[in-house]
Amino acid sequence: MSVKEQLITEKLPRHVAVIMDGNGRWARQRGTARVFGHKNGVKAVREVTEAAAELGIDYLT
Repeated sequence: MSVKEQLITEKLPRHVAVIMDGNGRWARQRGTARVFGHKNGVKAVREVTEAAAELGIDYLT
């Protein structure tokens, strides 16, 4: 059973805030340029946005 199938949608928040932090550190820890951290941050925020939409989260800040 997937995580999504286990969620109780009535108990999900209507508003979720996302703080983008650590992309530069993430890249540095992997020995790559900061820009690669920021590119991976873009991918992560896309995934969060899509998941929030699928789950019916009304507001994403």
